[in-house]
Amino acid sequence: MNIYVGNMSRDVTEEDLRQAFGAFGQVGSVTIIKDKFTGESRGFGFIEMPSKDEAQSAITGMNGKELKGRSLNVNEARPRSDGRRGGGRGRSGGGRRY
Repeated sequence: MNIYVGNMSRDVTEEDLRQAFGAFGQVGSVTIIKDKFTGESRGFGFIEMPSKDEAQSAITGMNGKELKGRSLNVNEARPRSDGRRGGGRGRSGGGRRY
């Protein structure tokens, strides 16, 4: 099961998340989403846990729990919608000079 973890302190590492969620069961992977230009954490990430029961226990146990000064927002990750923001340069009118 894929778990979304939000409202993270920028100081939280993948190892911090692995240890915290590991208390509830086996952790398959941990990914902290980082800004592509600065490399800094964007304050959220994803954890994959093979067992749905363990993942559900982790969601219940970690949601609202404080980690490095911030209360985590933890829930089941939803699939990304096709209406993503950003990307490409759209035409935004104007700009033509004669």
